[in-house]
Amino acid sequence: MDPAGLIERFYRDMWNEFDVSVLSEIAAGDVVFRGSLGEETIGRGALASYVRTVQSAFPDFSNEVVELVVDGSRGFARLRYRGTHLGDLGTISPTGRKISYDGAALFHIEESQIASVWVLGDRLALLQQLGHDHPGDNPSLS
Repeated sequence: MDPAGLIERFYRDMWNEFDVSVLSEIAAGDVVFRGSLGEETIGRGALASYVRTVQSAFPDFSNEVVELVVDGSRGFARLRYRGTHLGDLGTISPTGRKISYDGAALFHIEESQIASVWVLGDRLALLQQLGHDHPGDNPSLS
């Protein structure tokens, strides 16, 4: 599968449908993932666990790929995240609030699989929407 197709499946199937079974097809066994919440995982199982953590906090979490650029084995996605905070997110109890924030992801593809993903999300916007916008307010997200 071409790099653009891998990245599209990463968001469409794994993140928007929470179908972590696609990891065996689209990601290397030792995939390195650094998520927008600041946590780094290594391996498909650890990444699947991270996805489940996000799903438990935001059962309707979705990723919109606003822009996708692929150059050889590298990919860049500009993203918009949305969801409703209905479960614990680190030390933040459920608020019931709708969230929408932006992010970007850098991908490295090797041997037709995702080898690494580094995601940078606007954590400040997320925290503000969850009611943690005071100076010194530093809850843990993971």
